[in-house]
Amino acid sequence: MIVNPSTFAAWLQEAMQLPADDGRRQIIRIGSDRDFGLLARHISRQRRTQPTLGRIQPLRLIRAISCPVLPEGKLASAPFISSVETDSRVKLHVGAGGASSGKGRSLEGAVIPWGIRHIRAPQAWTKSKGDQIRIGVIDTGVDYAHPDLRHCLSRGFNVLNRQLLPYDDNGHGTHIAGTIAAYARQKGIIGVAPQALIHPVKAFDHQGGAFVSDIIAGIEWCVSNGIDIINMSFGMKTYSKALEAAVLTAHRAGLIIVASSGNEGKQAEIDYPARFRQVIAVGATTRRGRIASFSNAGKGIDIYAPGEKIYSTWLRGKYNELSGTSMATSHVSGVVALMLAKRPGLKPLRVKALLKRHARFIVSSGKKIGGIKELHALRAVAAVSKSAKQ
Repeated sequence: MIVNPSTFAAWLQEAMQLPADDGRRQIIRIGSDRDFGLLARHISRQRRTQPTLGRIQPLRLIRAISCPVLPEGKLASAPFISSVETDSRVKLHVGAGGASSGKGRSLEGAVIPWGIRHIRAPQAWTKSKGDQIRIGVIDTGVDYAHPDLRHCLSRGFNVLNRQLLPYDDNGHGTHIAGTIAAYARQKGIIGVAPQALIHPVKAFDHQGGAFVSDIIAGIEWCVSNGIDIINMSFGMKTYSKALEAAVLTAHRAGLIIVASSGNEGKQAEIDYPARFRQVIAVGATTRRGRIASFSNAGKGIDIYAPGEKIYSTWLRGKYNELSGTSMATSHVSGVVALMLAKRPGLKPLRVKALLKRHARFIVSSGKKIGGIKELHALRAVAAVSKSAKQ
């Protein structure tokens, strides 16, 4: 019988018999700080003699652990456990292209990709370039050797292997980082906020997969390390109470979270975590300023941004063209960095309101489509600049 954290730890040693590659995990939340502290200390002490306990991932941000055990009634009935949920899988929101799209391309000369021009970011650079704003990119890592990213890369975190740097073995994270903050003087691309800092948080493996617990661990690192913005170019269909708790904690700490809505082309449903109220939910548009056919849409979307055939940095110093709401999200994160550099301390909901208020309506056949709006960097930064002077 599980009656306290100590007996729970002993039970875990016997219960964690699933193979390491089984993939079934549970997020177990503890009801009080005291009980979580007791459990964490017990696990830490026993790890040297009980290697199995090394498969437990502490999630201090939400007083929880993730571990490979099967759900059992005795867990939910333990008096100090507040909830148990499946540690669900999360996927990247990338459509065309991706890790299987080839070896990437070379580039001649300095280029401002079409999406960055489309949102009028270059016109905003006279007011702000995102100087020193810290952006946590929870993704597949980053190519540390890419010449367009060397200037902006700062300390990061590898959730999957904490002894290693968050190197990118997929390409998606490098692509996202480039759209946000790349800067090339003579050859390469320029991102939305070329003076912002990228803090790569590797939570996804080389196949682009992660668990909810990995995302929570990444959020925890961002909260603990003074990050201003979190870019989340991924999602899932399943609601997670644990993920919502982590997002809410980060939101209350003042972090601005930007997340992609999904690529299924659905009109009334978006993925989590974009669906959470505390998050800026992003849909994708085309070169013509229309909602992309692959983009999820509907009332849950806060703002749209370029997401079709987006050219950005790739592995081994190359470049690649990808489509997806992932790509749209990186444009929004970059604009938020421009805003924060101009007016530090803006609250998350205020940032969301300003982005929406100063976006431009999406027009079809000469008519505005409801209240659907597309990102406009110059207007957003100008609005922040004006309010800062008042």
